[in-house]
Amino acid sequence: MAGTVSYRVEDGIAVATIDHAPVNALSADVRQGVQAALARALADDAVIGLVLEGAGRAFVAGADITEFGRPPVPPALGEVILAMQASSKPLVAAIQGVAFGGGLELALGCHARLVGPRAQLGLPEVKLGILPGAGGTLRTPRLIGADRALPMIASGEPVDARRAVELGLAAALIEGDLLAAAKDTVRQLAAGPLPAPIDADRGRLDAPGAREAFEKAAEALARRAAEEPQVAAIIQSVRNSFDLPMPAALQAERDFFVALRDDPRSKALRHVFFAEREAARIPGQPKDARARPVARAAVLGAGTMGGGIAMNFANAGIPVRMIETDAEALARGQKRIAEIYAVSVKRGSLTEEARAQRLALIEGAVGLEAASEADLVIEAVFEELELKKEIFAKLGTITKPGTVLASNTSYLDIDAMAAASGRADDVLGMHFFSPANVMKLLEIVRAEKTSPTALATAVDIARKLKKVPVVVGVCYGFVGNRMLSRRTAQAERLLLEGASPAEVDKALTDFGFRMGPFAMADLAGLDIGWRIRKANGTRAVVADALCEAGRLGQKTGRGYYAYPEGARTGQPDAEVQALIERASAAQGIARRQISQQEITERLIYPMINEGARILEEGIAARPGDIDVVWLYGYNWPAWKGGPMHHADAVGLAKVAERLSVYAAQTGDATLQPAPLLARLAAEGQGFSALAAQAKAA
Repeated sequence: MAGTVSYRVEDGIAVATIDHAPVNALSADVRQGVQAALARALADDAVIGLVLEGAGRAFVAGADITEFGRPPVPPALGEVILAMQASSKPLVAAIQGVAFGGGLELALGCHARLVGPRAQLGLPEVKLGILPGAGGTLRTPRLIGADRALPMIASGEPVDARRAVELGLAAALIEGDLLAAAKDTVRQLAAGPLPAPIDADRGRLDAPGAREAFEKAAEALARRAAEEPQVAAIIQSVRNSFDLPMPAALQAERDFFVALRDDPRSKALRHVFFAEREAARIPGQPKDARARPVARAAVLGAGTMGGGIAMNFANAGIPVRMIETDAEALARGQKRIAEIYAVSVKRGSLTEEARAQRLALIEGAVGLEAASEADLVIEAVFEELELKKEIFAKLGTITKPGTVLASNTSYLDIDAMAAASGRADDVLGMHFFSPANVMKLLEIVRAEKTSPTALATAVDIARKLKKVPVVVGVCYGFVGNRMLSRRTAQAERLLLEGASPAEVDKALTDFGFRMGPFAMADLAGLDIGWRIRKANGTRAVVADALCEAGRLGQKTGRGYYAYPEGARTGQPDAEVQALIERASAAQGIARRQISQQEITERLIYPMINEGARILEEGIAARPGDIDVVWLYGYNWPAWKGGPMHHADAVGLAKVAERLSVYAAQTGDATLQPAPLLARLAAEGQGFSALAAQAKAA
């Protein structure tokens, strides 16, 4: 028998333990081991039934994704489950931890499922661009009803132990000895007729109104996820539960799985899955580096960003002190937070009790001295380097030794702040993205002298705040905003050359972004970029002219677009077009018709080029880190895997060739292919080659 599944007999009951660290993934060895354990239990007359359990903190966390793309090794999971359902002896799953994807499908092959307090059950395959391929879309509806199963499968979100029992996924929640309870269940089942396999039970499918409830849920879901092929496949596969015999439905589900697995969009989502986990590995970080405990945090600034950061701590149950320079500004910030939580209560995503608890964790204070007892201080004041240096100089003297001092700056020099503090080893960047209480990305900026302990603390707290941390180096704009600046410059240039704001925005929304750059600028406020450019002594001809004309975006009813009577969707404005044409003439630029393909390439390829420079400089450790930044910080379409993955999909040779054309066409030297990009293109390689080298190092 495979060593990943152990087998023993206790009191006439076989116990098969899946032990395949770290998460008991369903590798070929595990599948073979479960199959062998079942055969052994059935062949032994002294055994009345079998308990299937997982070692460690997982029952089974899902399929072994590393097997994707390789020749299949028998038995397939579906074959194992069908053999389990045909068992003449009772099978009970004892689920003490996570049962995800194939793990839950395996458990559905048992006659009963018991869960421990820490169990989590889910079918997350949708997040990888696929669907459950071993009966999950068919057995779950039979067990809990199609209208309940569909949102669970299509969201990929797990349910906890209590909810699993409420839904009917599990028979009981066991607070005590789970294995002993599972053995008792085997004895009870062995004493009477075995329950029919899930495959044979159509009770919930044939219940009055079941089909109608499912179709209503399916219609709403199809509208929300129109561009996600795996969701369409999930809907149809669940529908097959009603319409097809189980063998035909299982085959259709498998056909969906194979087609989705080989779809480029699915491959991109799998890249994201691995890139996010790889980003957790911090290059150069000593293995013995340990995070400091953060019992209390402080946030400097009660504005939109400071308030959002404070909410993250309260949401995680960590007391936080929000500090302002005057009582009036503090009151405004506290009011804003209370209103945001009130909206959550109204929507039903938060209880009134939880709202009160979170508000109680956010303490307001005036004066920097209020940060003296914090274990972590995050500065979120105006983006002015001299002001920040002054603040860090004071924090260096008033805070406790070992307090981590972080700046939320989106582009300024962390090393300069660290030097001003007098204790540079405690200083780093923690760049939250707006709205900070919603966006998942946290760029953690490692300065030259940041200690491993401070870095470990920032990464640890990011995870407690349910953020996706990516460690980056110090440079102007770090990773995300440095690349964004290249796109912004090209968007401006495209307007001067002949494109309209609507044409530029359409190119990006057609690519998959939710909003184009000009609609987004109007939403955020054009004055934000204007203030930064004035501080840097730079100009953007069109954007500055709009600001000088008082067109600051939605908040003034006019920006790149017009927003009549408070409209949220902008309309093209002849005044803006005339302004752009005057700017083109003043710059001596002959306007022309520009194709959507050129607009898209000139927005996307310069970002890829800058990403190559970032990798070459060591600002980002891996191409996947850049992809994670753009996916979680800038809403890059997930099914395109991030800018560096997209570059590989297009081919670096093509990216380099088009950049060279546009550099010659515009006279913009920044569009010349970066040395790393040019080298990889010449060698016929992609950025994935760098990822493989980094992983091997």
